[in-house]
Amino acid sequence: MKKLSETEVISPDHVPGTAIPKRVCMHVRDSVRGDYRILREAVALKEAGFEVHIVDIETDPALPVVEEIRGITVHHVIVPGLGAPLRFKPWYLVTASQLLARCVSQLVQLNGGIYHAHDDSAITATYIAAQLRHKPLIFDAHEFPLFQQPVETLALRHRWLRAISLSRLRYMVPRCSAVITVSAPIAQGIRSIYHAKAVSLVRNIPPYQSAVKNDQLRKHLGLGPEARIALYQGNIQPNRGLDTLIRAAPFLDPTITLVLMGRGSQKTYDQLNALIAEKGVGERVKLLPSVPYDELLQWTGSADIGLIVYSPDYSLNVRMCLPNKIFEYLMVGLPVLVSQLDAVAELVSTYGCGRVVSSLAPEDVATAINSMLEDHEELALMSHNALEAAQHDLNWETESQHLIKVYQTVSQMSKRQPTEHDKDSQQQ
Repeated sequence: MKKLSETEVISPDHVPGTAIPKRVCMHVRDSVRGDYRILREAVALKEAGFEVHIVDIETDPALPVVEEIRGITVHHVIVPGLGAPLRFKPWYLVTASQLLARCVSQLVQLNGGIYHAHDDSAITATYIAAQLRHKPLIFDAHEFPLFQQPVETLALRHRWLRAISLSRLRYMVPRCSAVITVSAPIAQGIRSIYHAKAVSLVRNIPPYQSAVKNDQLRKHLGLGPEARIALYQGNIQPNRGLDTLIRAAPFLDPTITLVLMGRGSQKTYDQLNALIAEKGVGERVKLLPSVPYDELLQWTGSADIGLIVYSPDYSLNVRMCLPNKIFEYLMVGLPVLVSQLDAVAELVSTYGCGRVVSSLAPEDVATAINSMLEDHEELALMSHNALEAAQHDLNWETESQHLIKVYQTVSQMSKRQPTEHDKDSQQQ
């Protein structure tokens, strides 16, 4: 089986030897409780010999200030009412500055040996703390920073804030000891836009689980064994092409049911339900809420194909993304139908685990779904390839080694940096 070419992984040279035990201080400007990528990374580092602490933000005043989540020590900066609209907008800068100061204070007090910022929203506080402690900083970009939305859709004040943030990141990112991101195209983009010295690829892949096919979705929906299910799972958002799938539903074979399963805002749910009613496809399209993450693969394994039909024209981040759902699909042997997203389409082509649809016109999407589900022989081959890829390459057990190598490199670089005593000795 082919693997992704080595040129796709832009990483520092590996320094031989085991990791030097250090205290790692991660920061995320949100609750870490449901962020499985961050928790996976933290656990992998702990198992490699690092002492890991996470500073996150919670809104519930009843929570303890410090608690263990999946064996990782988490320090909560508790801010009741965070995210609620402010009546007096000038106070936004005051509250934002106060929150920044609290996060910096907590990070400095933890006295990290290596600091680790998750996404651009956390980099400022983590950068300041790392500078104050004279310690290395790793920037972990889960998306292409500041390119998640089309610029033309932003209000004028948000464009000004984006321009300021762009300058801020262009100053801080080159000063990071390492940068991590989730896809090769985003890695190239970060090098080009933010002038990062080294960008390593650590994809958002779940730990390996053996696939178990089942009828969970059919039983839940009351469908017969002849029903075929095309599944989208993940966030229910306007930029996920879900309206395209609903518009495609009238052109599908009558035995095919579209299932859209995930978490979203009530506004988005209402819009999709209205479109389902307008198109008269209530029996063909099922909109389901998210399920607990620990149960997700069981539900995923009861579908026949997985769908990712984001429009690549929506934003640079969408075009370059490599969403975790594709790895979840492959983990349970689901062939995938995907749109022409750079990293997604290349992965599907490399592993022979699905098809790439060339047009997002509703009739063309429906034709691609119909054709894919009709070819039982090719479907079985793609399912086999998906399972092989997940077992031998596309799993967290393999992917986490890239993270450990980054930390080994940064640790060695930090060890080689002269101390204040060394500098004084050299001057004498």
